Amino acid sequence: MKKESEELVGVKEIARRANVSIATVDRVLHDRPGVSLKTKEKIQQIIKELNYQPNIVARTLASRKKLKFAIIIPASSEETSYWKAPLDGVLQAEQELRQYGISVEKYLFDQNNRKTFVKQSATLLQQKPDGILLAPMFVEESNQFMQQCREQSIPVVFINSDLPGQSGLAYFGPDLYQSGYLSAHLISYLVRPSDSILMLHITRELEMDHHLLRKEEGFRAYWQQQGYTHELITLHIGQTDTETIRHHISRQLKNSSIRVLFVTNSRVAAVAKVLEELDRTDLLLIGYDFLEDSIAYLKKNVIDFLICQKPQEQAYLGMMALYDKLVLNQPVKSVHFMPIDIITRENHLFYNN
Repeated sequence: MKKESEELVGVKEIARRANVSIATVDRVLHDRPGVSLKTKEKIQQIIKELNYQPNIVARTLASRKKLKFAIIIPASSEETSYWKAPLDGVLQAEQELRQYGISVEKYLFDQNNRKTFVKQSATLLQQKPDGILLAPMFVEESNQFMQQCREQSIPVVFINSDLPGQSGLAYFGPDLYQSGYLSAHLISYLVRPSDSILMLHITRELEMDHHLLRKEEGFRAYWQQQGYTHELITLHIGQTDTETIRHHISRQLKNSSIRVLFVTNSRVAAVAKVLEELDRTDLLLIGYDFLEDSIAYLKKNVIDFLICQKPQEQAYLGMMALYDKLVLNQPVKSVHFMPIDIITRENHLFYNN
């Protein structure tokens, strides 16, 4: 009750100083039409001078419109549990946003099936959400989805990967180029002059995972800048089952000069399983993401380093960016690069996604 009273006193004081009605101040606070530019600027200046902080809960509840956010991200699968972390971030944000009358609808698709994305995105748009959190996977389909969002004036936040040629409200994720660049720098300490490096892209459709190619670009840039001459073997494994991965890796390892395997996504645990079965303790393995199965292999000394970029935090911050824009009417920074963390057996206990 005290906060509501203080809130009213603040609005009254602003109205008194601006010589306008409380209703006019309310229109400016809620960014509603009907106030001249001159009066609006005058009121905003007084708000700034008073360092007035409106009671956001009261202001939101007073608004009769209930906001609806939607997310569209891949579902976690047997192949990789990576997408559980972003979903946890969404659930964390949802708990906080519920008090402001904001609901969150979740649309999950199969990252190996374009049709599931098309179906889920169409269903999502029929619900007319006020803001969307998107993990872009299929470039062509995601571009079409973004076009529809623009036509409906729906702000979209990207997580995990950006979308070439598209700009949403904001992007929360790694600097993909720098991620690959850092990986190369790390590996440069591990290889001898005669060693070869095997870079593995394990994904159904490499062209849809442009973020993997961006990492490779950063990796190669570092290698070239340093003038290294090590053989760099790049392999795209288009089937993600263990048997196919085992077949391709076993064949590549006939090259006895290979010392380091670098996996450009979260499927590093599948490679670790193969190396463990082959008893190749002489090889070094580096990959991505802080997942249960990967941590298990890290602890067993099969995986040497994990590169992590806080997927749970990406999703949480992405949801809160929609809140900042649609509830607080605050400007949102367009790019938020996440930290690029190197996790080892020694420090994994102190890390959170």
